[in-house]
Amino acid sequence: MDNDTPGNPGQTEAEGRAEQSLGTAVIAGAVAAACGAAAWAAITVATGYQIGFMAIGIGFLVGLAVRRFGRGVDTLYGAAGSALALAGCVAGNLLAGCAMVASEAQVGLWDVVSRLTPSLAVELLTAMFTPMDVLFYGLAAYEGYRLSFRRFTRADVAARVSGMPPVAG
Repeated sequence: MDNDTPGNPGQTEAEGRAEQSLGTAVIAGAVAAACGAAAWAAITVATGYQIGFMAIGIGFLVGLAVRRFGRGVDTLYGAAGSALALAGCVAGNLLAGCAMVASEAQVGLWDVVSRLTPSLAVELLTAMFTPMDVLFYGLAAYEGYRLSFRRFTRADVAARVSGMPPVAG
């Protein structure tokens, strides 16, 4: 088992904490969120449908990136993963909305994005909002949290103390 997976049998929680890097976790999570947002927007524009399951994919992608690169064991990493997953979902929706406006107005995407203000962004997101968004955003935030930090079980600690590998279960 490599060191970025939950339940690393060769490492204590204190040793895990010594390897943490919140800055690296946030950068990796932000990159994953941006990639997920771009994919969400591209698929929405290509299909003409907002596919809510993309949110879960963003949560999954962000959570894995935060865990892999941040190597965190503290729940703070989960909070960061959750927030970044949610931001990726909002960015994906916003980018998809901008692409739809650009298509409707027959202008380039950059023309729409460059003129976007915070109030216009809120207006566009509000116009695109459906009650199902709450469900999928919640699932994305949950996945971002759940996957963002390594966990150490009692069996892992016992194995470290006894020098024996934990029993698979």
